[in-house]
Amino acid sequence: MNNIELLLNNEVQDFITQNIDNNVNKLALQKNFFTSIEYPEIINQIAAKQKAKEKLPTWFATKNIIYPSKISIEQTSSEKAAKYKASIIKGKKLIDLSGGFGIDDYYFSNSFEEVFHCEINDELSTIVKHNYTQLNKKNIECFSGNSSTILENLNTTFNCIYIDPSRRNDKKGKVFLLEDCEPNVPKLLDFYFKYTSFILIKTAPILDIQAGLSELQFVKNIHIVAIENEVKELLWEIEKDYIGEITLIATNIEKDTVSSIKTIFNKTYLATFSLPELYLYEPNAALLKSGNFNAISEIFSVNKLHQHSHLYTSNNKISFPGRSFKVNKIIPFQKKEIKDEIVNSKMNVSTRNFPLKPEEIKKKYKIKDGGTVFAFFTTNINNDKIILLCSKI
Repeated sequence: MNNIELLLNNEVQDFITQNIDNNVNKLALQKNFFTSIEYPEIINQIAAKQKAKEKLPTWFATKNIIYPSKISIEQTSSEKAAKYKASIIKGKKLIDLSGGFGIDDYYFSNSFEEVFHCEINDELSTIVKHNYTQLNKKNIECFSGNSSTILENLNTTFNCIYIDPSRRNDKKGKVFLLEDCEPNVPKLLDFYFKYTSFILIKTAPILDIQAGLSELQFVKNIHIVAIENEVKELLWEIEKDYIGEITLIATNIEKDTVSSIKTIFNKTYLATFSLPELYLYEPNAALLKSGNFNAISEIFSVNKLHQHSHLYTSNNKISFPGRSFKVNKIIPFQKKEIKDEIVNSKMNVSTRNFPLKPEEIKKKYKIKDGGTVFAFFTTNINNDKIILLCSKI
């Protein structure tokens, strides 16, 4: 009898459900009441399911779901991100060469007639297959083994090959390169194009866009996907022999609202500049990751405070993809003004193009976090260091 069958025991599942809101570290110190299964296996199910509550609500709400390690849950796509991916592509057949826990494929199966889930870890593949049955997904087929071998053996054409390369453990350092991942997508592109003309690659947001483009060919679109203003992943659409403009799609998902701003990579956009006006705008994380800072000024008709400040201003209030503020006071970054306005105050501190970090500022000037005042320490077009005291709108 394997671990999945042991974990599906009604009493074990009841124990997991009853303890889902309890502290797993305290639970781990208790006695194991089940002789048929190791206690850490049960504790792992509780810990992983707790992680899934917000990130994977469909899995959390479905009975008899089996979870891999807590770390695997932390690393997998959220349902919100997976749903977005499935909204940008559709067709008859998709193969996922790095299936993992199968969240993406669950949603891809709503956009494709057939989905093939490949996972090199046999145990994880078995778990995913079981979970798809519980989730009543009938158009996903699971394969265990090396994805390239599976692709060769299937020997069929797919509308899309989807890949989420994982970084190899033996490659250390801060530089993130696709060639250091498994599978090595840049090396295998020609091989993949034997079976498809379209590839969708998911990478971690740490990957520099310019660095990714230097490794990949035929990139058509790059999606920068943020959830609640935190960039979670980059999606690279690759179309065989494509040589046109590359579109950057900065997407932010807030609750059930999806907003996207499109710009063209390496296009010359013309920014305008001014001293701070009545309103201040801070772009969302996806837009900032795109690096198209001048485009923001041109598209939304707002002025930049400085070439490197990445804060924008206008006299007329606009709807802006990010945070918007009313500028209440502009203070020179000088000793007297700082003493009168900043020291021993309570405010939310941010910095843009400024020599000190927020934590350094708060410590140096005895500032407490919170309140309704938002203080931006930045540099204006005259290269003067200034503080903008704002209220959020």
